[in-house]
Amino acid sequence: MCKGCGPDMDAVTTPAERYAAAKKRSSHPLTNDFIAQFDFGFDDFQITACQAVEDGKGVLVAAPTGAGKTVVGEFAAFSALKRGKKCFYTTPIKALSNQKFTEFVARFGEDRVGLLTGDTNINSEAEIMVMTTEVLRNMLYAHSTTLTNLGSVVMDEVHYLADKSRGAVWEEVLIHLMESVQVISLSATVSNAEEFGEWLGEVRGSTEVIVSEIRPIPLYQHMLINNKLLDLFSEPGRINSEVLGIEREALKRTRIPRGRRDRYGNNDSRLSRDEIIEKLQRNNLLPAITFIFSRAGCEAAVKQCLHAGLKLTNAEERLEITEVAQRYTANLAQEDLDVLGYREWLSALERGIAAHHAGLLPSFKSAVEELFQRGLVKAVFATETLALGINMPARTVVLEKLTKWNGDQHVSITPGEYTQLTGRAGRRGIDIEGNAVIQWSP
Repeated sequence: MCKGCGPDMDAVTTPAERYAAAKKRSSHPLTNDFIAQFDFGFDDFQITACQAVEDGKGVLVAAPTGAGKTVVGEFAAFSALKRGKKCFYTTPIKALSNQKFTEFVARFGEDRVGLLTGDTNINSEAEIMVMTTEVLRNMLYAHSTTLTNLGSVVMDEVHYLADKSRGAVWEEVLIHLMESVQVISLSATVSNAEEFGEWLGEVRGSTEVIVSEIRPIPLYQHMLINNKLLDLFSEPGRINSEVLGIEREALKRTRIPRGRRDRYGNNDSRLSRDEIIEKLQRNNLLPAITFIFSRAGCEAAVKQCLHAGLKLTNAEERLEITEVAQRYTANLAQEDLDVLGYREWLSALERGIAAHHAGLLPSFKSAVEELFQRGLVKAVFATETLALGINMPARTVVLEKLTKWNGDQHVSITPGEYTQLTGRAGRRGIDIEGNAVIQWSP
């Protein structure tokens, strides 16, 4: 039996246990039909979640990034179609909605899938609708006819409920959805799953909480201090003493005249962005995503790598990159491309380098996503929106700093945000491990 497809038969010893296991499998024909469509075995939490959905329960799935929560959302759509109902799949950002739309079209067919993101309206009365959560909230208040025959709603990244500026949208949707609608909630970072599940049970009715703490690809933490890449831990829970010693020396060296510090306020021994990428390349740690908490910073990083002459691709890869870039920009006039900085963007792409942020032209962004997924772009400088479920896993994630501007002040990123960002590291089925690299600063 394939891994994750059912109980371990070596562990099931008695005839009664074998009978119970077989009865459980036969009692969920939709789940079995769905699993049969995939060429890999499902993990236990995925099977349990799909069976709960088939039983008509609300479900909260809390599992690490890359564990495969999305298949539970796909099963909700599959199940709704079989029952002659609609399914809405909601996400916090347009980029994720666009990606889910593409994935669902590939699985269910373009005539059965639609997209609503505020500025995009495709097949709006389809049986499966992918949308941003705000769109669904607005539908509820407008009593939209699109809600007719709605059977289930998948709320991806449901931990946004804790977000001060946008959490109310999730809360309003959960409270105001019709009682007949089944809610499937997915999150990699909800820290109080049991407590949140109890609240969902009070608001939505019977809700099964399914938690998996197993990360499919182990994640290793590293600290980049000046030009040294060190393991953060010498053993579980114990900071590497070498890190502490080098940090003390680095702190002493920061007490130097301001004129010899760089734009970050650090001394000259801090590696530049292109030098970091080169170091990762030498250590076989590419492809990598470097999270920079500003759009301007992402664009500046690409320019720094260009000016340094960094090249991460071979001649064959550059031809493929050019073909993909031209395909995504074929509908844009040359004068528009000139204004948008197409030549510099393409020049960086051909070298295996790109930026990814909300301000990027959608055609450019889609090209970057495809090229990164295909392993042709090796270094992406991105804002944190890329961590929100977009299918762009890397071998390594780099964080330049552990603080960000929250619109009001510079604050430390939360443990949940750190988990979400570094969770991009480690490609299932490709890498045997993921790596998180934190660049040290005073």
